[in-house]
Amino acid sequence: MLPVVRTPYGAVRGRREDGTAVFRGIPYAAPPFGPRRFRPPVPPDPWDGVRDVDAFGPTAPKPPYSEAFARCLADPSVPGDDCLNLNVWTPDPSPTARLPVLVWLHGGALTRGSSAVPVYDGRTFARDGVVFVSVNYRLGVEGYGLFPDAPANPGLRDQLAALRWVHESVTAFGGDPDRITLGGQSAGAISTGALIAAPQAQGLVRRAILQSGPPEVSDRAKVRRVVRRMANRLKVPATAEAFAAVDRELLLRTQAEVGRLSSPVLGGPAFGIVVDDDLVPRDPLEALTDGGAAPGVDLLTGWTTDEYRLWLVPGGLLERVDRLGAVALAGAMARCHCGSEVPRGYRALRPDAGTAEIVGQLVTDHLLRIPLHRLADGREAPSYVYEFAWPSNRPGMGACHALELGFVFDSGDEPDARKLAGEGAPRALSDAMHGAWVRFVSDGEPGWERWDAGHPVRMFGAGAPYTAHGPRDRELALWTTATDDAGENTTEDTTEEPSPATAPELRPVIGRLRRSGVLRRH
Repeated sequence: MLPVVRTPYGAVRGRREDGTAVFRGIPYAAPPFGPRRFRPPVPPDPWDGVRDVDAFGPTAPKPPYSEAFARCLADPSVPGDDCLNLNVWTPDPSPTARLPVLVWLHGGALTRGSSAVPVYDGRTFARDGVVFVSVNYRLGVEGYGLFPDAPANPGLRDQLAALRWVHESVTAFGGDPDRITLGGQSAGAISTGALIAAPQAQGLVRRAILQSGPPEVSDRAKVRRVVRRMANRLKVPATAEAFAAVDRELLLRTQAEVGRLSSPVLGGPAFGIVVDDDLVPRDPLEALTDGGAAPGVDLLTGWTTDEYRLWLVPGGLLERVDRLGAVALAGAMARCHCGSEVPRGYRALRPDAGTAEIVGQLVTDHLLRIPLHRLADGREAPSYVYEFAWPSNRPGMGACHALELGFVFDSGDEPDARKLAGEGAPRALSDAMHGAWVRFVSDGEPGWERWDAGHPVRMFGAGAPYTAHGPRDRELALWTTATDDAGENTTEDTTEEPSPATAPELRPVIGRLRRSGVLRRH
């Protein structure tokens, strides 16, 4: 018999798959188009009877990955306007089950990705007693464009609407609304950090998982520049009203053209979450460490050893960075707002490393490890930190950004997981990582000691997992010294690139890097 569950807006009928009840494409908000375009989400229209939800719903409008990145990352596209939908996998769709819940926000730089990515299949979490929910939300200019005539952060507001839907509805699917874990990777982790810090989300989340993404906000002026560049190409005013009148496919093509110079390594035009009047009233990292936000939310967070290799290897940029040598290093120093003493210290710690590795680790520490260390240090609730160190079987990829997902989801048998990991990924590593995540979602104890002054980090690599104490402390201490010497915080990132007024000598560096292709991304 097919499972039927009643939601606040009508009954839905899912499927049975290997003993799990699966509901795909449930609308949690109305289609964000027509008069609702660039506006905050509103509830969906109720329906009569039973609605079949047996296939993934439409995905948010997005440009495709470049050919090089498409060989590594899957990104299915499902047409349709009703893109504010979610999926539920549950072992027991009964109101009495009261099972732990994991709500997952996908990554993709806030411009790509969806809940339909095969690696995010929730069946393994349901198999192990967790109600798993994955969410679609608006992307790119539709979700994160900044306009004078529309509220900021509509994509983040979509995620909040989905989280409220889960809190209100998950009991009927067998979940416990008092045991909701919100998690995500990359942009999904950044979004998770913003949401647990948001005043409107307080009390909705018991635990949080941030994989390779810290709580952060983008500079409003930088996001406005992206919109203005698009407006200039489209020859329309930089307003939501004008953008809503543009053909959707043309808007996506223009977004892709403007964003082709975006790069985590050296910056560039990109969309991001910004401080606004209500949902994000201040920097979420500050709110979570200094402002007392989400005081009872347990945290699981970490990174991969070679995050930067996904950003540089697929398009052949690793070799270009090595060839550019000092020019690339100067660009990285500008990106990270640090002086030469920091890369000099990295050279001393890694005497055999090439320029690309030094640049990659500098930027990884600046963007990810330093703020995640600060987050764990500033929390009173338990925090648990990991590092994923198993190198991909694909040449040159190492333990790159997003590689851990196939292990966390125990979905390494999926062809799309093998696109990044290659053949022969270790079964025992999937068992260890997936088991740790299930334990954290279920009872808040992943299986190693909580973060303290000794900086314990659980290492997931080629052998059995083990705990290392302070494995990144020597590198991160270099930034503390640089901050003390300069009398300012060198990790703050509020500019797109060095301004002519403060770093004129670096303008030709940025130009040369762009001409070389280093700044071109997916």
